[in-house]
Amino acid sequence: MTQAPLATLETFYDAFRALDADRMQACYAPDARFDDPVFGLSGRDSIGGMWRMLCEGIRANGRADWRLEFRHIAVERGLGRAHWEARYRFSPTGARVHNVVDAEFSFDDIGLIRTHLDHFDLWRWSRQALGTKGLLLGWVPWFNAQLRIEAARRLDTWCSRAPQ
Repeated sequence: MTQAPLATLETFYDAFRALDADRMQACYAPDARFDDPVFGLSGRDSIGGMWRMLCEGIRANGRADWRLEFRHIAVERGLGRAHWEARYRFSPTGARVHNVVDAEFSFDDIGLIRTHLDHFDLWRWSRQALGTKGLLLGWVPWFNAQLRIEAARRLDTWCSRAPQ
């Protein structure tokens, strides 16, 4: 895939809206890095595994509830940004979530995503996804670290079961 960074981001978010993790993964450089408050991943395959797990969970637990809106996609001097909002059911609890995210990107020399940083309010997310537990503990650094550990464990387990 060789395309300008802006086209890469448009392809990425169109694929995300369609829950097409393979097309999302194809937007990343082989040595890409992804970070958000829950995941920290290196490499296109690991990042693609995360998107597959998340997309599969949405399809299995409430495709009818899935909505993705994105706007303010821009690339300037090789750096990209986007704002996106997702509405979905969180697989482990079945709770409805509305996540509001601002993303930052850098690109390799052929326009693929090299770094992808998603910023969102983890306490807001945890209140929705985890209910009372998230409300009471979602702002505590220890709890946030535990969320990252649990997310990494879930991803490792999912990837070990997923067909290659």
